[in-house]
Amino acid sequence: MSRQESYVKNGPRKRTLVLAGALALALTTGLAGSAGAAGAESGKGNGKGNGKGGGDTRLYVPPPNPGALDQIAGLLRAGEWRDAAGLTRMITTPQSVWLTGQEGSDVRKDARAVMKGAKLQRALPVLTLYNVPGRDCSQYSSGGAANTAEYKAWIDEVARGIGKGEAVVILEPDGLALMPSDCGQDDDEGTLTAARFVEHNYAVDTLATLPGTTVYLDAGHSDWHSVNSIAPRLIEAGVENTAGFYLNPSNYQTDEDLARYGTLISGCLSYAAGGGDPADCPNQWWEPEDAQEWLDENVTADPADQPHFVTDTSRNGQGPWTAPEDAYPDPQEWCNPPDRGLGQRPTTDTGHPLIDAHLWIKIPGESDGECLRGTEGPEDPERGMELPAAGAWFPEQALELVRYAQPPLR
Repeated sequence: MSRQESYVKNGPRKRTLVLAGALALALTTGLAGSAGAAGAESGKGNGKGNGKGGGDTRLYVPPPNPGALDQIAGLLRAGEWRDAAGLTRMITTPQSVWLTGQEGSDVRKDARAVMKGAKLQRALPVLTLYNVPGRDCSQYSSGGAANTAEYKAWIDEVARGIGKGEAVVILEPDGLALMPSDCGQDDDEGTLTAARFVEHNYAVDTLATLPGTTVYLDAGHSDWHSVNSIAPRLIEAGVENTAGFYLNPSNYQTDEDLARYGTLISGCLSYAAGGGDPADCPNQWWEPEDAQEWLDENVTADPADQPHFVTDTSRNGQGPWTAPEDAYPDPQEWCNPPDRGLGQRPTTDTGHPLIDAHLWIKIPGESDGECLRGTEGPEDPERGMELPAAGAWFPEQALELVRYAQPPLR
């Protein structure tokens, strides 16, 4: 069952009353802005932002995870007014809708429901597509289409659901940064990795040609692949036919590091488009002055003509977590780390010539997985508790994100 269907079928009147009460509380405690959150007050039109401060775009607020409403109701009953108000503010902030190809779902119907909801809000929806074969290298979020043919058919249904409306598509988180060849799942001929590029190019060719759809490709984050590693993958996946790429999906890297990393990737892609070798590009570990000097000498394109990018700021308010040294066989510092906070509120008015938007791609409050950190489990040894499965509501983390938000929720 999709989030849209779940919201409709599982007690809509009760959930509406909970949300209405929590919204009223949030307003009286001074924590809530409009339900549209960042940009919803000022933006009137749809469309991709230009990152140049030319006006914000109203972004879509989807129905919340039912677990969030249950948590808010429990907090209200317990008299925990401020936490209830904070969670309300979080779930009424624009964030993406994930389409995952789960069993029994109708992705055309799900996409169409999002488009209709966004139209009612006069807002731009962000759709995160997550169904590529072999996704997440069979880790906590494993799954995806059975093969390339099934994936292509699924993409066709997504395209039919979007239709002529305006939407942003975040294509396959970790789809390029975590390839089958990166985790030992491919054969000697690289068959599955080659298929991954075929699948991405098909999705780009199908979705980016829709009249109102803007597509961004996965580029991981600043503490993962070097610029020289990720740029060729973006090129092979068809980035020249998209608006650009996105950074930090479901991760915690700082805005400063992401802006620098994205600027270097964009410059490298422009350099490669002119015949240069991505191996020559500066990466994020160069001295900043040396990297900027190289860009000034080798990238002549106007920023408006370079590939742009968007960033996921849903959980990076406190930056990345560093696990205690030698505490765990596999620290999994990306997996439900403690004491992280919400980051910048979503906006297309970024003030950066290459950043089209800061978005909440990951749905804050939803778990990354069980996070065993190389142990036998079943508890996460860092938190001392069994954690919800990937995508399920994680009440303890949701409260941390609200309490440690940077900038603070108001």
